[in-house]
Amino acid sequence: RFICIYPAYLNNKKTIAEGRRIPIDKAVENPTSTEIQDVCAAVGFNVLLEKNKMYPREWNRDVQYRGRVRIQLKQDDGNPCLPQFPTRKSVMLYAAETIPKLKTRTQKMGGSDQSLQQGEGGKKGKGKKKK
Repeated sequence: RFICIYPAYLNNKKTIAEGRRIPIDKAVENPTSTEIQDVCAAVGFNVLLEKNKMYPREWNRDVQYRGRVRIQLKQDDGNPCLPQFPTRKSVMLYAAETIPKLKTRTQKMGGSDQSLQQGEGGKKGKGKKKK
């Protein structure tokens, strides 16, 4: 009774042909399998993270795109483990909704502004001038 959720299912950078399974306005930018695991475990699911699994349609072999989360959606008798999540789509939509609220995501956003400002103006005098 376990379902699999790959990060590609929730990624707003992917098209439906590339594996996205929820609407693009509800999808998240580059989610990771650990983020999906954290969100689902926090709500009370029985969660298993498989780090070395890859989504078959994923052409990029980076560690960022690896991983698969297995979630126990239903019990052995067929009843949902959590009544507010009866379907796999409801779990995916919940995960996509709560991943941007994670502390790791909010801290990254705040710190990125400073690094961008420091990096500006670094390309002065590089390269040959065109005649």
